[in-house]
Amino acid sequence: MGDDQEPLVLRTSAHFKALGHPLRHRMVNVLRQRPATMSELTATLQSTKGTIGYHLRVLREAGLVRLAGTRHVRGGTEQRFELVSKTFKLDEQAGAGAEFLIGAALAEMLPDRPGHPEHTMLRHFWLTPDEARALAGRLDTFALDNPTAAGRGADAEAEPYGLLLSFYRADTPALPPE
Repeated sequence: MGDDQEPLVLRTSAHFKALGHPLRHRMVNVLRQRPATMSELTATLQSTKGTIGYHLRVLREAGLVRLAGTRHVRGGTEQRFELVSKTFKLDEQAGAGAEFLIGAALAEMLPDRPGHPEHTMLRHFWLTPDEARALAGRLDTFALDNPTAAGRGADAEAEPYGLLLSFYRADTPALPPE
């Protein structure tokens, strides 16, 4: 699975149901690093094979995960699973949006640690429509084309960080000029 893939557009209720469960959301984040076997997922997520198998089936039926390959081991067959795309994008007509992504980000967000680069900020800007389109384009380019943004695996010093970008028109009334 290459990093240059198109994002999978989330549009069906099956997509949102599959990603709405915390364990399945964590499985997707683990699989962003590389394909994995059920045993690897079971150990990494500290769960049981039955539980991981059930949630893998839900993700596969929703079209988010696929079989990456098999190999014979000790008289059995070991399956490796991978994401159909490392990047997901919300369909503009899906009806789900900011609430879904914010909930997912909150579920995985760890508490800030003093001296570490965690940072959450809410800012408001006054932009023309052209400036807003240009900024949205720059944010897309950064988030989708930045080679360090993709799951690159676990380097000895690397820690996972999430980036939730939400560029939206705000419900902020304008004061009249003085």
